[in-house]
Amino acid sequence: MKLTVAPKHIPEIDAQFLPAVLWNRAYRTLCAQTPGAAPITLALTRPDGTASCFHTVCLPHQEPAHIALNKIYLERIVKFLLWARGGNRFFLAGAHADLIAPMLRDIYSHSGERAFDADFVRRLFDSDIEFRVVTSEEIPEEKTTHLPLGRNLDGYRIGFDLGGSDRKCAALINGEVVFSEEVKWDPYFQSDPQYHFDGIMDSLRLAAAHLPRVDAIGGSSAGVYINNTVRVASLFRGVTDPAVFEKKVKPMFLDIAKEWQVPFEVINDGDITALAGSMSMEKNAVLGISMGTSVAAGYVDPQGRITNWLSELAFVPCDYRACGPVDEWSGDAGCAVQYFSQQGVARLLPLAGLHFPAKMSLPEQLESLQSLMAQDNPRARKVYEALGICLGYFLAHVAEFYPYEHLLLMGRVTSGQGGDVLLGKARQVLTDEFPALNINLVVPDEKSKRHGQAIAAASLPNLGSRD
Repeated sequence: MKLTVAPKHIPEIDAQFLPAVLWNRAYRTLCAQTPGAAPITLALTRPDGTASCFHTVCLPHQEPAHIALNKIYLERIVKFLLWARGGNRFFLAGAHADLIAPMLRDIYSHSGERAFDADFVRRLFDSDIEFRVVTSEEIPEEKTTHLPLGRNLDGYRIGFDLGGSDRKCAALINGEVVFSEEVKWDPYFQSDPQYHFDGIMDSLRLAAAHLPRVDAIGGSSAGVYINNTVRVASLFRGVTDPAVFEKKVKPMFLDIAKEWQVPFEVINDGDITALAGSMSMEKNAVLGISMGTSVAAGYVDPQGRITNWLSELAFVPCDYRACGPVDEWSGDAGCAVQYFSQQGVARLLPLAGLHFPAKMSLPEQLESLQSLMAQDNPRARKVYEALGICLGYFLAHVAEFYPYEHLLLMGRVTSGQGGDVLLGKARQVLTDEFPALNINLVVPDEKSKRHGQAIAAASLPNLGSRD
């Protein structure tokens, strides 16, 4: 059985794109028409008691056609929850939960289709992923932990951001940037973590040289950080020896904090993006997405607080086509990193008839695309149109998991004339397909782009936390 999905907007150079949000809508419509379909709740919990609940429906789990559709729908929902919210234990309640739980357990085993995700959960929570069947009364209540970080601008502070192709640092005096610097580096495939340590310390010293003293340091980087401890981070993906990771990478920011002896905080770079947007716009319920080396995302809730959600949206599904592009790290198809990053740009270039030398790096390919777009090259425009259409559907999909009103869009992929085309297409998709959604799409000005992240990062520590 194949669901009928008819997008109003189709990327000309990537016409097989199958928006997750429309497929899910078609699936739920089928459920409403199918006898025996029933509600199902998936609750994802962490060892600290945090719980996220997702209420939906599923088809009766007996006929092969229904089983196949259930597998797609529920496995993709589980995948999104794991990378957006984070947790190690699923509780399932509903008429068909006892049949669906074993299916999900097999998929997310260490020998299953989602072994990468299963290993991620184990590394993050020191526990294997579980799927338990419970009654509706036993479903945990929704509970989110909020991090008491950010919006502190007093004193002499350093803010830093660690990206895949550069690291940024800034010196601030009472919230005003007095120095900023960007240094190129290549951290992804470095097997010796001393490379990362030395690079970070170098950036901090650069900023400190422009302050009479350092009162606090705040930073951001792609990955998952709990109490300044590295759990999982693409920045250190080249460190493949588990013993080296445990000894040198995991406590790296704790070791750096000891060197400086001031309040120190590091969190996911996406959360800094959202916090920066919230601070500059003076608005809450902000989702921040940075389209750069990868896809960084973060969230500030309607009360203006940073949550403990993972928001690693690079790994969440956005395209349900059968043979979608595969992420080389996770091995999964149709995930956001292949659509909203420099990797996504490189994937689309040949589809648009643009062929660059194989030796060109991803940043160089993006720069070449931007140059062509500045010349009104029609093939370059098709790349940005495809990016924008996919983004519009993705933002609607994300709205099923994040209650957000403002979308702050950043990153090198959004720079230049192509960014305007991308944003325009995304807005058009949202208007035509999802008129009930009221999402304010915002691109920061150049000053905010340069300094907003640094200011937000530097604001993380509270000077009152100094020993």
